[in-house]
Amino acid sequence: MRIVTLTSDTKKSILDDLLKRSPNNYSEYEATVNEIIANVKENGDKAVFEYTQKFDKFTLTPENIKVTRAEIDEAYTKLAPELIEVFKQSAENIRAFHAKQLRNSWFDPKEDGTILGMKFTAIAKAGVYVPGGKAAYPSSVLMNVIPAKVAGVGEIVMTTPPGADGSVNPGTLVAADIAGVDTIYKVGGAQAIAALAFGTESIPKVDKITGPGNIFVALAKKAVYGYVSIDSIAGPSEILVLADGTANPRYVAADLLSQAEHDELASAILITTSKELAAKVSDEIDGFVKVLERAPIIQKSLDNYGYILLAENMDDAIDAANEIASEHLEILTRNPFDTMTRIKNAGAIFLGEYASEPLGDYFAGPNHILPTNGTAKFFSPVNVDDFIKKTSIISYSEQALRKVHEQIELFAKSEGLTAHANSIKVRFEQ
Repeated sequence: MRIVTLTSDTKKSILDDLLKRSPNNYSEYEATVNEIIANVKENGDKAVFEYTQKFDKFTLTPENIKVTRAEIDEAYTKLAPELIEVFKQSAENIRAFHAKQLRNSWFDPKEDGTILGMKFTAIAKAGVYVPGGKAAYPSSVLMNVIPAKVAGVGEIVMTTPPGADGSVNPGTLVAADIAGVDTIYKVGGAQAIAALAFGTESIPKVDKITGPGNIFVALAKKAVYGYVSIDSIAGPSEILVLADGTANPRYVAADLLSQAEHDELASAILITTSKELAAKVSDEIDGFVKVLERAPIIQKSLDNYGYILLAENMDDAIDAANEIASEHLEILTRNPFDTMTRIKNAGAIFLGEYASEPLGDYFAGPNHILPTNGTAKFFSPVNVDDFIKKTSIISYSEQALRKVHEQIELFAKSEGLTAHANSIKVRFEQ
């Protein structure tokens, strides 16, 4: 794995390189996606069925578009009982963590009759997209659905592409059942996003769409934003390990490769102040790549977006980590909690050598749907608030408004909005 000295120039070059992976840079697919969305919006089920036949080779009908209870029950028989128990324990951890995010509506009454407040209301319907085939991740089902359930969303529907025989990945179905999905539809791709955004004869329109997908799904979510809310437009997975000379090089190497195996566009970066650690990690990575199953994908990921950055000191290392704003940030330093206090930008932070990134992917409880491509500077992980609407509450008594009505009228007139001013003024006409 290449070792690069961290300078302002190398940092800028790497940042520019990483940003090339953003879905915003795949405009050549937008015309195709927009055509699919327009067709589904106009023709509903007919368009969805045609695209399913074209892309998934399955003949979809109003009778078989929904996953049945029998199909879900059969899915349970295809999974090892111990794996199902792991799903259930993971779901409980996710539920417990997100339950702590719940907030109550609040009201602040004053003696003069002023009442201000905020009312929290769950959205009515949420749609979850789940990839199919080799890219099926039951963990993402749990991470998308459980926060919505905790928030109190009234109805949760899921779409996922079928196989050519009409089957759905059994892990996906079991995870959806454990998480509490209400209805599952056998639809994938941009057509599924369009169906959720606008509704068809079979699939209800939702208020928010969450969940990962390929570039067509990502661009479709971008296109329908505004008609519905979305979680984010996710880019490829990424990990940054911030380490000093106390880190275990074998652990560091293993953790970097845990993300590099996702796909050729995944990013794996180590920033360290130790030349010795950098060399040892590079050697460990070479050894792992020889034996890991997804070695070809890992090697391409490392060749494209893998770096070991040698920093002169920890301050420079932390500055670079904040600039990169990685999806996953592991801190393997002598005092990781102290280092963490200086981190401003990261999707999720893993502290210490026994908090490796897959712990967050599968089991700990915090959400693994995280901001990518530097968007951790202004976006957050999926959480309960993503499924909550906030409504301001305002009530003034005559006494309270009388004290300030002239100030409000003056403000309104300064903007040239005399009807605004008049709306206040008429209440105090003699």
